[in-house]
Amino acid sequence: MLSRVADSVTWMARYIERAENVARFIDVNHNLEIDLGDSVLEQWAPLIYTTGDEATFLEHNDRMTRENVIRFLAFDRENPNSIISCVEAARENARTIREVISSAMWEELNKFYHMVRAAGNLQEVLDQPYDFCHRVKTASHLLVGVTDCTMSHDEAWHFARMGRLLERADKTSRIVDVKYYILLPKVELIGSSLDVVQWSALLKSTSALEMYRRSCGPIVPTRVADYLILDRYFPRSMHYCVVKAAESLHVITGSLAGTFLNSAEQMLGLLRSQMDYASIDEIVERGLHEYIDEFQVQLNRIGQAVYDDFFAMKPVSGSVSLERDSTGGASQASSLM
Repeated sequence: MLSRVADSVTWMARYIERAENVARFIDVNHNLEIDLGDSVLEQWAPLIYTTGDEATFLEHNDRMTRENVIRFLAFDRENPNSIISCVEAARENARTIREVISSAMWEELNKFYHMVRAAGNLQEVLDQPYDFCHRVKTASHLLVGVTDCTMSHDEAWHFARMGRLLERADKTSRIVDVKYYILLPKVELIGSSLDVVQWSALLKSTSALEMYRRSCGPIVPTRVADYLILDRYFPRSMHYCVVKAAESLHVITGSLAGTFLNSAEQMLGLLRSQMDYASIDEIVERGLHEYIDEFQVQLNRIGQAVYDDFFAMKPVSGSVSLERDSTGGASQASSLM
């Protein structure tokens, strides 16, 4: 399998997942705005800080108002992590690997792209973003389903799943982190009725409210954090994503469980082991924000290791450099096998 193909299919899946999760960022704040009114009207700025795009935002905007933030996160092509930029990048990566993906995948991705592009011209999306965010999430879910049902579950499929789950783990951690930037500005609110409303909004934004209530019962902040970080069965929990990403990486390399053949496999296995034996009480005692920060750093290192082990050009004769295009795909190809 060509490394160019593996790189493109990985980034296609990552960008689709990233677009969905940016919609979830917007949705969590919009839900709170509906429930809490004026008390969160000035709390849109932390979304920019949580996504790490404040420098890009401030280059083109003077103030972090509600409309500016939504437009920047959803439709600003100058923001490489906006929904429109991610969907365009996913489509471009898919275009370069048409021979690997199914026609149904290509058709659904095109529908997704045209839906987002058309929505960018509608003022009502900025005024009431709920319906748009719902359509983005639905389009992403549809693409995942079509991929699973129409694409052979070979190396390419596992690269796509690994990329999607690493992206999802990172974004779930950021959604949880939004709680501490936005949802709980005052320590004295912990355990209050306001706190319960906020955690409910957080669960809704990760599509976890119903499954959480079924598994854990009443909303208790520590249990919510435990569910979204360490649950082994919920498909958007950080732990679940790491476990399944590690399984796909084992299939790609052909190594046995508990062993590793490259640095990416070793690092992902170590992160999985840490989460296998972690407890929420230890995480809270240490500091949830600090734990999430370290988790994101580890994911970034794993992403770099995946690139180095599978996508980077290895010199054959002389020096060969690998340039990456603006879509995240590799511009030169080498063999993985």
